[in-house]
Amino acid sequence: MGQQAVAADLAQAASVPQATSVTEEPSPWQIRLRGLGVITEDSGYVNAVSGSGLSYSDTVIPELDISYFFTDNIAAELILGTTYANIGGQATIGGLGNIGKVWLLPPTLTLQYHFTDFGPFKPYVGAGVNYTIFYNQDAGSADALRVKNTFGTALQVGFDYMVDQHWGVNFDVKKLFLKPDFDVTVNGAKLTGKAELDPWLIGAGVTYRF
Repeated sequence: MGQQAVAADLAQAASVPQATSVTEEPSPWQIRLRGLGVITEDSGYVNAVSGSGLSYSDTVIPELDISYFFTDNIAAELILGTTYANIGGQATIGGLGNIGKVWLLPPTLTLQYHFTDFGPFKPYVGAGVNYTIFYNQDAGSADALRVKNTFGTALQVGFDYMVDQHWGVNFDVKKLFLKPDFDVTVNGAKLTGKAELDPWLIGAGVTYRF
């Protein structure tokens, strides 16, 4: 009887379907590669020159960001990219034309909240800080130009649409509040001012979750 009971137990166990494998938890690391439009606001001034104004060129650049998810909802994102801006005179200093050209490296760190109730559609909002480094600065109509490195703040909204566990597409909009001071020399006169770039960063690209 004991042997029959054991045999029955073995037969019953063999008839039970094997449990499906547990879905692997995603890595907390994620990267995105985007094409990014940098759209500046044409605002700023030269101190001591009444009615002066400034304008800046817009650009399209590649951009990489790296994210780390502390939880399913909370993540930190480091945004990396570099671009340039041609600085032009407006209003009472419009006759200066192209004052100069500077390159910008504005690494930006944001803290994000990701909404997880919409299936593969994963919207998020974020806010953070950036430190913008200005380099390769060349004077145009000015004798000399130096835009000073500065801190700024950032707001962000976007979404990922995940095609599978690892791959997705991304759309993202950021607003940087960026108002660096600068020194400029024109016709031997040394002047100061503020360049109020405050760019919009509008990007689209691909997402990969490790």
